[in-house]
Amino acid sequence: QVQLGESGGGLVQAGGSLRLSCAASGRTFSRYAMGWFRQAPGKEREFVAGIAWSGGSTFYADSVKGRFTISRDNAKNTVYLQMNSLKPEDTAVYYCATGTWASIATIPGAYEYWGQGTQVTVSS
Repeated sequence: QVQLGESGGGLVQAGGSLRLSCAASGRTFSRYAMGWFRQAPGKEREFVAGIAWSGGSTFYADSVKGRFTISRDNAKNTVYLQMNSLKPEDTAVYYCATGTWASIATIPGAYEYWGQGTQVTVSS
């Protein structure tokens, strides 16, 4: 059974940084793409960043491009999201996800497995 667990969320001032981690278990991590999504209160879950199975290809939402960096360590079965220059509008619960694709997908329905989420709050 695939399990994902996020960590690293918290409260930070605008302009600050956080690094989220997502540890995976239950299958061969390195075969599949990973994605980060977020959901703010009253809003739909939205794509933030994705990384292909090898880490050689990444893709970002326009809203975070240039500020966030996704990476993965297949030896540690972990994917990361480095978030810099945080803004209040980045406040949300952040989820990592994986599915059965080796390449990146941007829609939530493409992902089968989800973590429990970690709260990120950016104060102004």
